[in-house]
Amino acid sequence: MKTSGIVAAFVLTTLLGAGASQAKGSTIKIGAIFSKTGPAANLGGPEARTLEMLVQETNKKGGLAGYQIELIVKDSGSSPEKAISFAKQLIEEDKVFAIIGPSTSGETLKIKAIAEEGKTILLSCAAAEAIVNPVASYVFKVAPNDSHAARRIFEQMKKMGISKIGLLSSNTGFGKAGKEQVEKLAPGFGIQIVANEVYEKEATDLTAVVTKLKAANVQAFINWSIEPAQAIVIKNARQVGLSVPIFQSHGFGNIQYAKAAGPAAEGVIFPASRLLVADSLPASDKQKPVLLKYKQSYEALYKEDASTFGGHAHDALLLLGKALEKAGALDKEKVRAALESLQGVVGTAGVFNFSARDHGGLGMDAFEMQTVKNGKFVVYSDTAAKK
Repeated sequence: MKTSGIVAAFVLTTLLGAGASQAKGSTIKIGAIFSKTGPAANLGGPEARTLEMLVQETNKKGGLAGYQIELIVKDSGSSPEKAISFAKQLIEEDKVFAIIGPSTSGETLKIKAIAEEGKTILLSCAAAEAIVNPVASYVFKVAPNDSHAARRIFEQMKKMGISKIGLLSSNTGFGKAGKEQVEKLAPGFGIQIVANEVYEKEATDLTAVVTKLKAANVQAFINWSIEPAQAIVIKNARQVGLSVPIFQSHGFGNIQYAKAAGPAAEGVIFPASRLLVADSLPASDKQKPVLLKYKQSYEALYKEDASTFGGHAHDALLLLGKALEKAGALDKEKVRAALESLQGVVGTAGVFNFSARDHGGLGMDAFEMQTVKNGKFVVYSDTAAKK
């Protein structure tokens, strides 16, 4: 099913609770702003498809307490300017109850104040900590923190004896936020950044950039981006003979990026959600049932690998549903208050524990260090890497 505008009057059962302030059979409008096209399409595409799937699945079950959801999906094309326009339209004209998305940090930061002013719950699928720091009453995010990703990378580097690195980042909100965290945290791990380059998000050849890293004799490098350019970085690095370990951010959590890089992606290391390695998790892992249910449903329907980004849309809807159930009414302020009090909600990205001071809800344990092996994502093992 294609969603270009409105997916009207579908029933959301397992995720949304009934509200005492509206009669059964009434409609609740949920807006979504995703980068279905443009540089961040590998994020927004899975997010949009995930919502469509969830709506269809729950609709077949007959709804929850008679409440229906009207899902209005907007394609921002990865443009912050379009995200601004769509946010205003969803809030002022469509009168949505909440907005899920946008896909990227840059877009989210542009509409944060709009959601807050419009007293409309925003559940962003992006990662930059500036989205929730400082806290805005109506703004939340479901992607893990940049600083936690950087710390996990540095912990791994320390184990590998790496102390002299290069840093590449795209000129986007996500790239900038990650760059700042890496620069801030590196000294605490005894790591020196000897080459630091920012590139255009639309870049199609980064040979000159990776050549600078090679000239600086880096022991490894980190690339922080979400665009297709992150696959180009890998290929170009190997083409110029830069054979050092390559670390990617959590923005690498879609197998399409590894496929685009081809054999050059073998051995790339990155932190990401356990969703990508759900099949190999022990039965005792509390996330495993949630991960497998989502992963299997998505892959069966769309014939493509599930990604962490689609998982963010799943989690946003799940959390909104839990908050509605707890609030007991389709009232924005009551649901907002319920949302920031949620504890122990198991999603695809991790276990969420929100508070009035934490609208991100995830800790460092949301990440699992992973690598590319034989063209697939697997849990990273220091022992296996040495073989």
